[in-house]
Amino acid sequence: MTHTAKSEFLKNFVARGYLHQCTDLEALDTLAGNETIIAYTGYDCTAPSLHVGHLISIMMLRLLQRSGHKPIVLIGGGTTRVGDPTGKDESRPLLTDADINANISGIRKAFERFLTFGDGPTDAIMVNNADWLDKLEYIPFLRDFGTHFTINRMLTFDSVKLRLSREQPMTFLEFNYMLLQAYDFVELNRNYNCRLQMGGSDQWGNIINGVELGRRADGSHLFGLTTPLLTLASGKKMGKSEGGAVWLNEDMLSPYDYWQYWRNTEDADVGRFLRLFTELPLAEIERLEQLGGQELNEAKKILATEATALLHGRDAAEGAAETARRTFEEGASAAGLPTIDIPQAELDEGIAAFELLRRAGLCASGGEARRLIKNRGARLNDQVIETDTAIIGADDISTDGVIKLSAGKKRHILIHPA
Repeated sequence: MTHTAKSEFLKNFVARGYLHQCTDLEALDTLAGNETIIAYTGYDCTAPSLHVGHLISIMMLRLLQRSGHKPIVLIGGGTTRVGDPTGKDESRPLLTDADINANISGIRKAFERFLTFGDGPTDAIMVNNADWLDKLEYIPFLRDFGTHFTINRMLTFDSVKLRLSREQPMTFLEFNYMLLQAYDFVELNRNYNCRLQMGGSDQWGNIINGVELGRRADGSHLFGLTTPLLTLASGKKMGKSEGGAVWLNEDMLSPYDYWQYWRNTEDADVGRFLRLFTELPLAEIERLEQLGGQELNEAKKILATEATALLHGRDAAEGAAETARRTFEEGASAAGLPTIDIPQAELDEGIAAFELLRRAGLCASGGEARRLIKNRGARLNDQVIETDTAIIGADDISTDGVIKLSAGKKRHILIHPA
């Protein structure tokens, strides 16, 4: 794209590395410079928390709002019942309405950290697509909107081609997902004057469908804007750690573990992640990414603290940084580490080391815990656990009144007798 952005929103969007594709960049830039854009990103409710993989789209909404525009967070209370087939080899498990509603209440929490909600012209709003999808009548919907989609075109989209090329079944329910997502854009345009949909590059086909449906059904000039699909420099998918998904909700991942996730960023990703996931000035980021050797670790700590501050607040971020410093530089037990409670009676009886590692969330399964111990990666009170048959109990409680359990050098948890 050769267009040089002029609006504050798109200048920052490009400079920080968010831009991947846009349906009409020049027209969108002009619009952003002349009026308040209302834009949305959609999130299905498949889990009780969003994770780091969603963070880039949340940061896009935050940048939009900070540039004087209005974000809409579209919650997929309706589309979650169908399941987005994009990038999936098999159908998502179908959730009950109770599951979906519980997940909606959980994922609201993260947005309140990043966006300002309210009734003002640039205040964010949260909308649930179940409000209109639940009311659709099937035959009228097909007559009014199904005529704008051809099977020939739908078969060209990656979400469909991938599944069919791997000879994996795709249900008719999932095949409808792209129609429903396109219809969401039409509804948001009609009811909120929303002109822009943003998302990851894997959503490009679905976004294009919405832009085209708005033009065909209503004559609306809508826009689509995507960000690159993030992978780490090593090629791994972003958002995963040794312990599983990197959740945004504090009750599913502590601020300390969140800080540690960013602190462990690969060297080649530091500059890119500082641009995408912090609000440090670009000049400062350019200085930090020039650092090498041990100095680069300081840049990683700044990344961790700034990213954690956006989600959990400055106090929690600096507390996590201080806990890490004390743990790794002073060798202290560091009372700020994440904790779990284990009944005193169980500790008196004793618990197998592999089982305690699993219960503490340091390993996803007993088998993973056994492998960690076999590879000498598990520690009890900073001492290597020698065998997976080791029993941990009341005798292991330190003078601080806790048991410190570690997986590798950077993941720790304190066990409190309850």
